[in-house]
Amino acid sequence: MEPGETIKESAIREFQEETDLQLHDPRLVGVFTFMIYRHNDLVQEWMMFTFTDSEPEGVMSHFCKEGELEWVALEAIDDVPMAEGDRKIFDHVLSSDESILYGSFSYTEDYELLYVRLDPTRS
Repeated sequence: MEPGETIKESAIREFQEETDLQLHDPRLVGVFTFMIYRHNDLVQEWMMFTFTDSEPEGVMSHFCKEGELEWVALEAIDDVPMAEGDRKIFDHVLSSDESILYGSFSYTEDYELLYVRLDPTRS
């Protein structure tokens, strides 16, 4: 985030910087804390705010310094490699539920999911 930005303003700016696409009505759907442990020691922690927007405008960039960009069909999301906890986030985002999901994910340094706590509870 830049000084003085709201979380929503930051999401709009970051999305545009990384994709060249413009969000118009981003909706907050998740707030998450991630913790990485080495044995019993916390070695890294961060927060992630997840937004959706059904109609971004523009042409997606062919290059992003953050990683490779690609559109993934909804029916192919289960085939995309990702951390186990991310699948729980996708389950919520792709549901018709209008609520915000709050969660905490604990992983090993190798991203083995140790513990997850979600509110509202999702299986």
